[in-house]
Amino acid sequence: MDLKDKYIHRDLSWLGFNRRVLEEAGDGHNPLLERLKFLSIFSSNLDEFYMVRVAGLKKLLDSGYNRKDQFGFYPQDLFSEIKLTADSLVKDLYDIYAGSIKTTLEANKIYLKTLEDLNEAQKKFVKRFFDTTLYPIITPMAVDQGHPFPDLPSKTIALAVSIIRSEKNHLAILPVPKSVPRLLKLPSEGEEFHFILIDHLIKENLKEFFKGYKIQAASAFRLLRDSEIAFDEEFAPNLLKAMEKELQKRTSARTVYVQMEQGANVELVDILCTGLSFAKEEAVFVPSDLDLTFFSEMANSIDRPGVRFGSFVPAKISYENIFDKIKEEDFIVHLPFQSFFPTEDLIQTAAKDADVLAIKMTLYRTNEDSSIIKALMEAAKRRKQVTVVVEIKARFEEEKNIQWARDLEQAGCHVIYGIAGLKIHSKMTLIVRREEGRIRRYVHLSTGNYNEKTACLYTDIGYFTANDDFARDIADVFNVVTGYSQPSPWKRVISSPHDLRKYFFDLIDREIEHHGAHKNGLIIAKMNSLEDVAMIDKLYAASQAGVKIKLIVRGMCCLIPGLEGLSENIEVRSIIGQFLEHSRIFVFNNNSSPRIFLSSADWMTRNFDRRVELLFEITKPEIKTHLQFVMDNYFKDSLKARVLQKDKTYVRLARDEVSFGAQEYFINHYTR
Repeated sequence: MDLKDKYIHRDLSWLGFNRRVLEEAGDGHNPLLERLKFLSIFSSNLDEFYMVRVAGLKKLLDSGYNRKDQFGFYPQDLFSEIKLTADSLVKDLYDIYAGSIKTTLEANKIYLKTLEDLNEAQKKFVKRFFDTTLYPIITPMAVDQGHPFPDLPSKTIALAVSIIRSEKNHLAILPVPKSVPRLLKLPSEGEEFHFILIDHLIKENLKEFFKGYKIQAASAFRLLRDSEIAFDEEFAPNLLKAMEKELQKRTSARTVYVQMEQGANVELVDILCTGLSFAKEEAVFVPSDLDLTFFSEMANSIDRPGVRFGSFVPAKISYENIFDKIKEEDFIVHLPFQSFFPTEDLIQTAAKDADVLAIKMTLYRTNEDSSIIKALMEAAKRRKQVTVVVEIKARFEEEKNIQWARDLEQAGCHVIYGIAGLKIHSKMTLIVRREEGRIRRYVHLSTGNYNEKTACLYTDIGYFTANDDFARDIADVFNVVTGYSQPSPWKRVISSPHDLRKYFFDLIDREIEHHGAHKNGLIIAKMNSLEDVAMIDKLYAASQAGVKIKLIVRGMCCLIPGLEGLSENIEVRSIIGQFLEHSRIFVFNNNSSPRIFLSSADWMTRNFDRRVELLFEITKPEIKTHLQFVMDNYFKDSLKARVLQKDKTYVRLARDEVSFGAQEYFINHYTR
């Protein structure tokens, strides 16, 4: 069987996921400001795709490598397919923006204006803003023999300006400053909202920067650079310093994407692409404003009812003392429908509790002004033993995590920067407390990060326990991560890269055996991504054996369901809604005695082979029942679910007045 007929290429599948995000922006059933956010998310997602995936593919092409990948594509064929698909998506993006989005904005008296549209009061306002704020901070950069083309950082928007004096042509670059918001809110009357992009103000006032010169042409452009960090970790004497050195290279890294205005001067385009060392035929020309991520800024600055998803207060779990609550019973928190407070409270209480001796924790991504970071610092200042594993290789969080690491170290925490060759992606906390003459340990494990911001936006499951077996296992995991201990057979957790893949394969094999004996083989799983070819082949084998497989895969899915003789028994759904589906839940029917697992890991090669991940089984009957209830409701979703077809496309379920949305249901279920 041809590999292209057996799998969906991971990069093309990811672009398909971003298409589903864009569909949410075009969906008139969504509130207006939420549609703006989906436009912004789509644009940001595509940026990251080019800075990582396309950047890596370009390196492969430059090396002359010309073999098929595991999905059946030669590098050049894949690049052509990506360009074709991505360009089509960008066209759809601007069609939605210029069509239904703009019409609906204006119907709601929200206007993104050009200078020609401004009234007299607004013209005076923007002139004053330009004179007092923009003009003083903008520095034009000449490009000539003495001034090489500037190294503009990735995501820079700039104006390329062709000027002439004494019959001599010159080129100058004016970067749009990032030190002020790109979107300027204008004075308006009544309930109207008026905005303008500062790009327009700069372009309109170019003559102020080039007095004595004639402006021949000007065009806005935007660039993205290769953002992959690549260094030999095994031979780096200090991971932190090696990472800092690599981050400094990003400003001059290879240009992987250039976007310009339609109708840009041809000679200017040639000069720009030469200066950026970028192939002109790969440049993308758009009919309107560059970089639509500013729509998130717009959405956040409008305070008006009826144009957002309904607000709700996450349900609280009642207790008096978090340690007593955990000792009383294992419990879970389903974010964002239930409050993140117990997680924060656990760390904050531990920091102040005189009986707490030690706190151990992993941090992959966290938020600015994090209460958890502050609590860890306070705990160290109170002379508790605080060990924090900060993963400085977390993509696009490297600089932030380096700063967290330094701040934590200065507060007295013992900070581990990660492991050479691996990313520590597991989410775990261990608290050691002295109680009645003995030591008791408390554990928190999660499918998501210790991040108060994403805890309001992502669906995740947090698990709290004081079980001794869990505590011993997690203590041992920390010893492996922070020291030189070898992994030992653990009772309650399974980890990668040690044995996670094999454990999943064994579970699938058992399901095949059960189906052969009892005809009740069933696997139900929810994750962000399914990309690992060996796992896909194992699922195909289970399907061929008659095992029913039901998958919810929010992002990329390289498996093709419904193929005759291969995957007839596999169903794949994707849910894109108000919240980003992030929880990883795995259910194996086990001859009608279900085994249910939570994990930090998706079914991707990187999760199995290049990351430290944790999988753990839920055995408490009440929690198992609840997780089955959660999965059942996700599979009932007919509002936001799309079903993957055997032709590799996703089809949205028919929507009617009784369509069921799982996320909306959970909001009401937990808060009623």
